[in-house]
This record gives sequence, structure tokens and C-alpha cells, in this order.
Amino acid sequence: MFERDGYLDTRLTDITREAQCAAGSFYTYFANKEEVLAAVLLEAQEDMMHPGMGRVQGTDDPHVVLEASNRAYLEAYKRNAKLMGLLEQVAQVEPEFREFRRRRADAFIRRNARGIADLQARGVADREVDPMMASRALSGMVSVMAYNAFVLGERQEEGAPVDLEELVSTVTRLWANALRFPGHR
Repeated sequence: MFERDGYLDTRLTDITREAQCAAGSFYTYFANKEEVLAAVLLEAQEDMMHPGMGRVQGTDDPHVVLEASNRAYLEAYKRNAKLMGLLEQVAQVEPEFREFRRRRADAFIRRNARGIADLQARGVADREVDPMMASRALSGMVSVMAYNAFVLGERQEEGAPVDLEELVSTVTRLWANALRFPGHR
């Protein structure tokens, strides 16, 4: 309902009718439509934090692992694009969703900062870069590029939709260059 009608135009009566449940049953589980949206967004976040990417077999090459991670995130973002657009919209008017968005972004940033610190400890990434600051910048870049490609429908110069493989390749190269991976300029 939220994806189809938007947050403001979705009413509790629409939700209960679509779910084929009585209003009393609805209130057993949720106090209002905000709680329903939060539950839906938590499911999308879980998909994006754990998109089902298995270990990259047969390699510990950080570039290969980074590329697989970026692909998994971007594919999950694409699957959840309508909800991500809705979250951006609702976060502008509802403080609890602004906080949800901040916590979601921070979870990605902290996870990526741990990965950068690990790469630094292994001598693969530039040790002069603050892992948290680098993670904020690089994670933000990927998030904005995903939003532009999959929510706004940004087009390439020739008018075609953004190609997923080109997007994966570009963000991976930018990450690798920013962290000064050896041999990947």
C-alpha cells in the first residue's frame, strides 16, 4: 500500500482491507500506520544489510570481495527502491523516520568502517585514512548513486537507464582508489 499510494495517502482502512483483517485485529499488532511502515522498512533494511551474498569462493582479493559486496548492496537497493524512496520522503516530515534513516545509515557506516580497518591492518588499504570518515564518505557516495539510479530513475547520457554492471564497476573502482588498493587504479 505504501509503495503504491505513498505514505500520506495510505489510510488504516486501506491497510486493513488489503490485509483482509478487522481493525481490531490490526490494533492487536500495531498502534498506527507509522508502526506498519516501520515494520516494512525493517524488513527492507534486513534485506539490504544481509542481501544473501555468500563468501566469495577461492579468493581473499579485497577488490573481488568489495565488488561482490557493492553488487549485493546495489541489487538489494534496486529490489527495495520504492521503499527507499518512501523512507527519504517520510524522513523529511516524521522525526521518528528521520531517526530510523540515521540509524540505518550508521549501521552501514559502522560495518564498512570495520571492513576498512581490517583492510588497513592487513596492509591492503591506506593506513593514513580514518576508517570511520572514509566509510561515511564512500558509503554516502554509494547510497546517493543508488538513490539516483533506482529511485529517481537517473539516465545515462544516451538516455538509457543506469546499467547495474557499470554502476557496480564505478563505485568499486572509486572505493578501491580512495583506499589505495594496490594494483587497482
